[in-house]
Amino acid sequence: MQSKKLSFKQYLIIGSMLFGMFFGAGNLIFPIHLGQLAGAHWLTAGLGFLLTGTLLPLLGIIAISVTRSTGIYDLARPIGKRYATLFMVLTCATLGPLFATPRTATTPFQIGIAGHVSASQAPLFLAGYSLIFFGITYWASRQPSGIMAAIGKLLNPAFLILLALIFGFAFAQPLGKANTAKVTASYQTGAFLNGFLQGYNTMDALAALLFGIVVVNAIRGLGQHNPTAIAKTAAKSSLLSIALEALIYLGLIWIGATSLTAFKLSVDGGLAFSQIANAFLGIPGEIILAIMATLTCLTTAVGLSSSFSEALHAKFPRIAYRTWNQLACGASFLIANIGLDQIIAWSTPMLMFLYPLAITLIILSITSPLFRRDSMVYRWTTALTLIPACLDALNAAPAIITRQAWVQNLLALDAKYLPFAKYGMDWVAPALIGLAIGLSQYAIRRALAAHAIKMNQE
Repeated sequence: MQSKKLSFKQYLIIGSMLFGMFFGAGNLIFPIHLGQLAGAHWLTAGLGFLLTGTLLPLLGIIAISVTRSTGIYDLARPIGKRYATLFMVLTCATLGPLFATPRTATTPFQIGIAGHVSASQAPLFLAGYSLIFFGITYWASRQPSGIMAAIGKLLNPAFLILLALIFGFAFAQPLGKANTAKVTASYQTGAFLNGFLQGYNTMDALAALLFGIVVVNAIRGLGQHNPTAIAKTAAKSSLLSIALEALIYLGLIWIGATSLTAFKLSVDGGLAFSQIANAFLGIPGEIILAIMATLTCLTTAVGLSSSFSEALHAKFPRIAYRTWNQLACGASFLIANIGLDQIIAWSTPMLMFLYPLAITLIILSITSPLFRRDSMVYRWTTALTLIPACLDALNAAPAIITRQAWVQNLLALDAKYLPFAKYGMDWVAPALIGLAIGLSQYAIRRALAAHAIKMNQE
């Protein structure tokens, strides 16, 4: 089918939508915190962060267009229907009411309000703030067709203006020198890989698998129909948004590194960002930052809630979109009230489990035309990725789990036999082995089939 040539304005609209949907809570706080952790090694850590924070989400959207998938379930279906359902539900829950969506409310609260109320008052203020926040989210996500216009035309420019104001002060009057900032122990030698893992916390690669179909459908609506043309359009339209995201990430990481001269290492990036804004602009700076964080997190919350509801309604059509949306917003409100630090602590093991599976799925999907989307290639790669992914999840779990004797024994075996285990990358070697086995089986079957055809012809 012939595809329509898009105008620059249309590319810009798609890129703006991508930026607005991806850039949310974690995209603000984790780069700042990474900069504080990496110190003088901020650039090396930042490059690792960019791989999982910008490149991988784009590849996720391209994977959906290349495979002509209708969503995350369809993308994972070659591995098996049960696996695809489980992976979809876990991803939707992680991006929905379990972790990502509640974090969209707790992050701006931590940045703009938490520092100005007492510890005893904080729970009450958080409850009120999150109730209003998710009330607006529910109202806006009732009609998901309006997301594209709202994000691209209103919220993105407002967010970028506020962010530019903070950056202007930060670069004009830096708090210190990033290249001489203290480097924490784990970033002395493993800055790049640690930055790569910190990029998991943005959850953008998982988000790409969930609402990538929204982007693909938007491109189709503009006249593109061929999967190759859609993939190229997604890549081209994303160049601006990815370049902008990359510059913002590196800027935030640098600001985090410079802040170590004025402040101690913070427990999370939300508190650090609040301190930095106060140092430059005082209370007005914190107000600006709180508005900025609320705007960007609200766009992400609407995108996540509507995508969560659409995905699960498509899979389980007996439950209405409205019901799923009520569940997403209601549960997100409840979980948001346990606080940002607890949400981050419990989300990390889930991300360490899901991300290796998502990365291998994205790579397999993009390269699937080379092996005709053969299920055995998918299954071998995924099967050998699952075990180390489970071990990585255990290793990243809170102390109440990791101090158990049986967990310690498993992690000791993991560190002994699998390379890069201490960096949380022990899944790489098994995944490559599984890929090699799957491709070998595919090649042998193809060769045998070709030989059988030749024998029949003779």
